[in-house]
Amino acid sequence: MTILPYALLICLGAVTISMLLCLIRLVMGPSIVDRLLALDTLFLNATCLVVILGIYWSSTFMFEGALLVAMLGFVSTAALARYFTTGHVID
Repeated sequence: MTILPYALLICLGAVTISMLLCLIRLVMGPSIVDRLLALDTLFLNATCLVVILGIYWSSTFMFEGALLVAMLGFVSTAALARYFTTGHVID
């Protein structure tokens, strides 16, 4: 009997709790910077969640999904940060 499924379930619970805390910060953040950081952390947690589920289900397609979530998270965070600092995204 291996310990990997139990460890993955513990990781799944920890990442889920972390996502809930980031969602609370996203909704109740006192400033726009706090909300932007919560959104970026939420994307990072979503990527981790997809990777954990990919390992748990032994599916290689989940890793491609994690890569897509990570790329979309980076681009959206960079675009929002530029919009909030300069007022426009494209020069």
